[in-house]
Amino acid sequence: MNSMKPEIAAPQERSPMPAQERGGLSWRLHLLELRMIGWWAQHGITLLRLSLGVVFLWFGVQKFFPGLSVAQELATHTISVLSFGRIHPGVSLPLLASWETLIGLGLLSGRFLRVTIVLLLAQMAGTFLPLVFFPHETFKFFPLIPTLEGQYIIKNLVLVSAALVVGATSRGGRLIYDADAAATAENVQSLQQRFRRRFHRDPEAPRKRI
Repeated sequence: MNSMKPEIAAPQERSPMPAQERGGLSWRLHLLELRMIGWWAQHGITLLRLSLGVVFLWFGVQKFFPGLSVAQELATHTISVLSFGRIHPGVSLPLLASWETLIGLGLLSGRFLRVTIVLLLAQMAGTFLPLVFFPHETFKFFPLIPTLEGQYIIKNLVLVSAALVVGATSRGGRLIYDADAAATAENVQSLQQRFRRRFHRDPEAPRKRI
């Protein structure tokens, strides 16, 4: 009687390694995307700040020369309405030009950034007032179809949003593109905020000796 030999199972074929583990094309594209997004996160805030600075400096300097800025009439009329006619265009236009130029220089240099952002937001708040004060000049059909002047004003929404982003990092903050790292950073930031509210000092600040 022939003894039955145990059947030896054939070795199972290993599943092919994912393309990412093999260093395939998809992994290389993934690495390229991470490098690209990392560069954006590293330099985006600086480029945004410099871009804002160029815009404010450029438009501010133009207002030193009457007739060059397309927005000078609306701006001076708005200031006249706010001051009840006490500030005339001969004064308000150089004042506005100096204000915007100062904002531009602050953004370009990166110095006194928090004060610069406050000045920017205050100036931007005033730029929207012509939409209320002079709707016939800023809209062809209120409130849907703005004139060229109205479009010039409405685009300032982008400048305000950009200023908020720059201002949010004015204490040395950075963009974090990795979701897990961002969640960890937010948790640490939340703990630090609670510490400040409870103990009225920064977590890193050493205690003063009595």
